[in-house]
Amino acid sequence: MDSFIKKVPVSIIIATANRVDALSTTLASIHLQHIQPQEIIIVDASEQDDSKKLCSTKYPSIIWKKADAKGAAVQRNQGVVLASCPFIGFMDDDIILEESCIENLWLAMNSSQQIGGVNAMITNQQYHSPGKVTRFMYQLMHGKKISSYAGLCIGPAWNLLPEDNNTLPVIQEVGWLNTTCTFYRKEALPNPPFQSHFKGYSLMEDVTLSLEVGKSWKLYNARTARIYHDSQPGSHKNNVRIVAAMQLVNRHYVMSKVLQRKAVPDYLKLLVFEIFGLATSLTNAKGWKQLVPSLIGKLQGVYKILIQKN
Repeated sequence: MDSFIKKVPVSIIIATANRVDALSTTLASIHLQHIQPQEIIIVDASEQDDSKKLCSTKYPSIIWKKADAKGAAVQRNQGVVLASCPFIGFMDDDIILEESCIENLWLAMNSSQQIGGVNAMITNQQYHSPGKVTRFMYQLMHGKKISSYAGLCIGPAWNLLPEDNNTLPVIQEVGWLNTTCTFYRKEALPNPPFQSHFKGYSLMEDVTLSLEVGKSWKLYNARTARIYHDSQPGSHKNNVRIVAAMQLVNRHYVMSKVLQRKAVPDYLKLLVFEIFGLATSLTNAKGWKQLVPSLIGKLQGVYKILIQKN
């Protein structure tokens, strides 16, 4: 059967840590594709050797490397250095690819030489038609009213997912890309791809990368390249205070450093956005339980931003 599998010149980079079961499912879904990447590189920050054993016994062609440092951004950077192909694919370790996903990503990438990156449609995480309050927020952040804000990065780096709608083109131009399942031209990537600002969980490192690439290249979502994101719990997500602080600090970084939005109205939009986020979280008991640590985290984020400015 392997003789009928076509391989395309893509190096897939997967950063992982302590999630061998999820990684196993992801790798199985890749290997079921009738078009597969030339190279898969695992950069592993696990304390145990389960993932290494999985690769050596079941997928010996995979390049497995121990992470030099733990963190999504730094692990992916390590993988890119090892990559030999002219196209780079970033994938999370907890996704399931639907049939022909890689083929459709590859076709989308090669539909124009101006395309620097394309990503897959996440079937369980996508843009939905907003209610009146959210639509007002979109309009306020974007500065104008349009029919849909899907796939855009508006206001203080508010990154909205693309829309899964059969009336839309098979590939749709977008303003940013996530790294859940994404192909880039290697020549379009900065060196290193992910900036040193992003540590650990590395929130918004994907937004930053795609916005940088998007300054010179076009970005697209390939709606028929479909994945399911089986998002896994992890210690990096458990501390509400730390995550809340990181969200604010990293969003401010993207707003001010990447998008160069530094005027007073931009900071007012960031304030309104953060208040809106806290308010919408209070629609359930979990949000109320996390309110105090979230507020503390936001205040710590403000302090970090002020310290960095000085």
